[in-house]
Amino acid sequence: MNVLDKTNILNTIANKQAELRSTHKKLSLPLINRLYKKMARGIKFDAIKVCDSLIIDGHHRYISSLLADVDLETLKSPKTSATIAYDWTEVDFVAEDWDTEDDILHWNHLDAQSNILALEELLELTR
Repeated sequence: MNVLDKTNILNTIANKQAELRSTHKKLSLPLINRLYKKMARGIKFDAIKVCDSLIIDGHHRYISSLLADVDLETLKSPKTSATIAYDWTEVDFVAEDWDTEDDILHWNHLDAQSNILALEELLELTR
């Protein structure tokens, strides 16, 4: 995928007939893009937590998995205060990166470790 924007995301959601619904009104495009690149290159991620069809934890992973055509496991989760469902067309996909450089390095270390890769291998895969 060349351009990652709201139009591409909504087209993917529609084409894949996404069953899970958002409980977040805003999501970060740079975060989705990082996860998408990793998933598209075979990096594995934790399951998404859901209650009924609502995503409780894992919105960015869910969207990234749809874009990368990767199946992620879902785990049942108890309801939380995040129970307002938003249609994906109502979600703001913002250009703001919610992770700092230190956060990104931390997540890269964890992703490399959980996928039994050296950090350098993970970084090479995601360039």
